[in-house]
Amino acid sequence: MTRLELLAPARDLECAIAAIDHGADAVYIGGPSFSARKAASNPMAHIERLARHAHRFHARVYLALNTILFEDELEAARKTAHEAWDAGVDGLIVQDMGLLELDLPPVPLIASTQMHNMDPEHVAFLERVGFSRVILARELSLKAIQRIRSAASIELEVFVHGALCVSFSGRCYLSASMGGRSANRGECGQPCRLPWTLRDDRGRPLTQGLHLLSLKDLDRSASIRELIHAGVTAFKIEGRLKDAAYVKNITAFYRRLIDSAISSESGLGKSSSGHCRTSFTPDPRKTFHRGGTPFFLREGDDDIACPITPKSTGEEVGTVRSAGASWFTLEAGPGGIEAGDGICYVDPTGVVRGAKVVGRDGEKILVFGHAEGLVPGVNIMRNHDHRFWRMLKSSTGVRHVEVSLSFGETPRGFRLRATDEDGITGEVVLDNPKVPARDPEAAMAR
Repeated sequence: MTRLELLAPARDLECAIAAIDHGADAVYIGGPSFSARKAASNPMAHIERLARHAHRFHARVYLALNTILFEDELEAARKTAHEAWDAGVDGLIVQDMGLLELDLPPVPLIASTQMHNMDPEHVAFLERVGFSRVILARELSLKAIQRIRSAASIELEVFVHGALCVSFSGRCYLSASMGGRSANRGECGQPCRLPWTLRDDRGRPLTQGLHLLSLKDLDRSASIRELIHAGVTAFKIEGRLKDAAYVKNITAFYRRLIDSAISSESGLGKSSSGHCRTSFTPDPRKTFHRGGTPFFLREGDDDIACPITPKSTGEEVGTVRSAGASWFTLEAGPGGIEAGDGICYVDPTGVVRGAKVVGRDGEKILVFGHAEGLVPGVNIMRNHDHRFWRMLKSSTGVRHVEVSLSFGETPRGFRLRATDEDGITGEVVLDNPKVPARDPEAAMAR
């Protein structure tokens, strides 16, 4: 059976446990150092607590040890690897090949996408030197993934959702060049999300104030089955800097998609145990969302740019029909917009603006203050759904393992046997005298 893994990000212990409780088969998280997300570091004691929770469901914990290392850091990195192993970590995500020369614990090694895993020869080499999995570059097409699958038997992991880098995976030096903050040291300043001016060869500005290098978010939710058929077994959500609400929503969304694929095709199964029950309907547009792109997965998947803003644009709710200084109406009615929601729009001059909704008066949607550029014909996006956000702040997910109970007699008493969904069985036998009931009918009724 082919076991599929849904892999969720974790900024901290809260996010990690939320990911497990909302259906993740595995989480990846940064430790105290050497993580490619320096702002998402965690003490090893939290990693240990996470491993105990995850292992209840046979879910796994991967530690991101994926920065380039300096010579004087090798011993500290080796020590971190051993501490992670002792804490119960199930794999190390690494970039620096120097780690292979160290005395590492017997922990599976996963080749980070920062290794620029783009071609079959490269992946086959990583398999030969001892890696158990490679995280493929986001830029690969389905055909390229299939060629890699044909050349190696190593586990293949791909990103299916989240932020994109404008440069090739593992080959961006823009932040390091401009500000001395290297992405390969976990310090990316994200200059690709800044506004830029584009000039022609005479220095004349062609565009000003646009975020020319900013991309949409990756969204391959419509291609899960194609990726499975291409040989992918691990499906990764980006977002180790995202909050718990995002992790809950996106994890639950992809859990449903992968479970649907498993239930409809033979030979597929989950790689962890348990079933999740959530109190909300997941929707990727309702947490951080810049619009989606499959990002070159197929020919023609080249609508990737989001130049108007690097921030979340959310979900489209309608077009302005009429407007005043601090209100507007939509062509199709209020569309569920409520007090506390946040909206954004591009005004007729091309400027991205936002406003906070303070209430409704019939079909009029009231906003705080004066909303500039809010005129008929403007498209409205809701980038903060207050009701949905408030719901996600509460307890929204429960994960349970199914157990069947069998009660029966023994010659000297009774036996209770429990068998869980993985076939693990335990039983308790109680020696107890069997005294006939004085009133059998009343006993049966009770």
